[in-house]
Amino acid sequence: MTGSEALIAQAISGIAVPVFQTLWGQGGKVLGLFGKTLDEKAKRAIFKASRQYAQNYTERHGILKVLGMREPVSLESVYTTVQFLNDAAIRSFESVETLETVYREAKQRSFQSKDCPKQPGITVANQKQYLMVLGSPGSGKSTFLRRMGLEALKGKKGKFKHACIPVLIELKTFNQGDIDIEHKIAEEFRICGFPSYPAFTAKALEQGKLLILLDGLDEVPTERMNQVIQHIQNFVDLHDKNRFIASCRVAAYRNNFRRFTDVAMAEFDDDQIEKFISNWFGREPQTGQECWQKLNHQDNKAAKELTQTPLLLTLVCLLYQRSRKFPTNRATLYERALRVLLEEWAAEKGVFKDDVYKGLDTKRKEMILSEIAHDAFQADHLFLPRREITDQIEELLAEMLPDETFIDGEAVLRSIEKQHGVLVQRAEGVYSFSHLTLQEYLTAQYIDDHRQIEKLVKEHLTDQRWREVFLLVSGLMRGGADELLLLMEKEAQTYINTPRLQALLRWADWITADSESNMKPVAKRAIAYVIANTLANAITLDYANYLHLNIYARAIARTLGFSRNLANADDFVSTLNLSYVRDRAVSLKIAKNLTRDLEKIKIFKNIDFTLMIARIESLKTKLPDSNQPYKVHKEFANKLLQIWLKAFNLKKHIIQLSVKETSAFHNYFYVNYLIIQCKKSAVRVSPKTWAAIEERMLRVPDNG
Repeated sequence: MTGSEALIAQAISGIAVPVFQTLWGQGGKVLGLFGKTLDEKAKRAIFKASRQYAQNYTERHGILKVLGMREPVSLESVYTTVQFLNDAAIRSFESVETLETVYREAKQRSFQSKDCPKQPGITVANQKQYLMVLGSPGSGKSTFLRRMGLEALKGKKGKFKHACIPVLIELKTFNQGDIDIEHKIAEEFRICGFPSYPAFTAKALEQGKLLILLDGLDEVPTERMNQVIQHIQNFVDLHDKNRFIASCRVAAYRNNFRRFTDVAMAEFDDDQIEKFISNWFGREPQTGQECWQKLNHQDNKAAKELTQTPLLLTLVCLLYQRSRKFPTNRATLYERALRVLLEEWAAEKGVFKDDVYKGLDTKRKEMILSEIAHDAFQADHLFLPRREITDQIEELLAEMLPDETFIDGEAVLRSIEKQHGVLVQRAEGVYSFSHLTLQEYLTAQYIDDHRQIEKLVKEHLTDQRWREVFLLVSGLMRGGADELLLLMEKEAQTYINTPRLQALLRWADWITADSESNMKPVAKRAIAYVIANTLANAITLDYANYLHLNIYARAIARTLGFSRNLANADDFVSTLNLSYVRDRAVSLKIAKNLTRDLEKIKIFKNIDFTLMIARIESLKTKLPDSNQPYKVHKEFANKLLQIWLKAFNLKKHIIQLSVKETSAFHNYFYVNYLIIQCKKSAVRVSPKTWAAIEERMLRVPDNG
């Protein structure tokens, strides 16, 4: 017995039969169904009705089928325990400035602090008789309500600790006609074949035997919202022995359910994301592990941000399931995510669209959002006052919809916030984009739409805050990213503006040209810079400089096919630091290992590695012991360093850069690595253009 059949069996033995039997048995005469005792026929009727009810609930509310999925999946199979933020975490911050400070001090891409106290959703649901679950679109509110119903059906075997029959009511069904919750509940029992279902419903409500799940208050049409709220309030007051869990988008909530405890859905943390992925690929655990590993790769850092909400995590899993990889063009993923929020999610749920203006279609909303995103990102603002946003909306709509005589920016903002969740209110009157990734994508869209590529390169090329925007712009340029890459290359060349930097570029070109390795020449040159920088830092022992320069030089080499680790290069610098290690024999061993590593990769020419090793070996007779003075150790380290400098034909004055030159070189390598990443993210780049860029990369410019 598996799947829904197992759940139905649990439901019958666990909660449905005992509760139904209690209700029928105690109220038999009142209901006019049975006598004081239940005979076998009555028990069979209860069993049949109970089984049908559990089956109906499971089939209707125990499956997940969203975003164009071909087949539904069991909610039980993929459900991941949710967490709620407590009251303190929901309170408003003092100001925009406070929000900005909190976010930047956290040094993370998520807008939700990792330090916010959280509680498991099931724990809160067991503690609170009346619970209002708030969250953004796709945050898992409806799924949580459905899951609580499934747990209630399991009785003692479930995690919901109250003996109740769950009834789920989608509040969007009150879009017309009478608003009557008791009638809706009775209908749930009627369709399962319960005799005298109205009387049974009344008795269940009277005895407090129901868990009433009111899903989607925000999906009620605006003109009926007050009526629905008032009816719910009156119904709860009248039947206050029962348990209630309601859900609503934060943007639509009016804080007017006085009996209810308000909780907010917390974003998924790493443990929840990994668990969801593991559940999703349950029959293919290896695929699930690979998906999780790739999601944690540095290149997918922004994509991972989307997975903090269940809806977009589902999208990521679906995309990975189809091709066993994430889209090479990252803009494709974010465009899809934005489309889900702006169109598909509301359409799939059948939510009434509360559009303020007929001409305000998805395309215009996207244009408005992209300009808001760009202007805020340009000003380095992540949090925006409501007045600032509404003023901008009104200005833009006046251009887009010139026939509208009166435009209400606040109404448009409320509509966008309520329906799509792309803009989210973080505090009273303070908004941000729901994900930094979406703000970056919309910023890139604005730059591409307004042909601001040259401005982007001139103003933000070395600002790593704009890195994701560059990658997204390259992916949005349908005509090809050639112009962007050439502008980036031209700007990068301006950093090589001193004789010493140019000498280093020429040295790397000379020492790797026509070497045996079939690796790309630019990758060879990148490794040459790693060695030059290693030797420079063995002299200065400036580790911060060493790491910053080598990160991008190595990244360029790896991206273009260099697969070796060269960890010995890092160790080589460390062992020449006299305060770090006093065992000079370690220095010799690491120096020999690094020499052999470099000999094997065959990217250097005109270097006699055999002679290098022999010279390193000859230093064994001059090893100082730990008791000898600092001066002796320093002389020994210098002798080892001189062997390397001579073998690689490097002079100290060439590799000892000034602070200004070091900064320029760091920017130079960062930009060249970014060019390579933009090429990978691009929809298309002319092979001829790319071949020419790659040929010139990490070499002295022609005009140098």
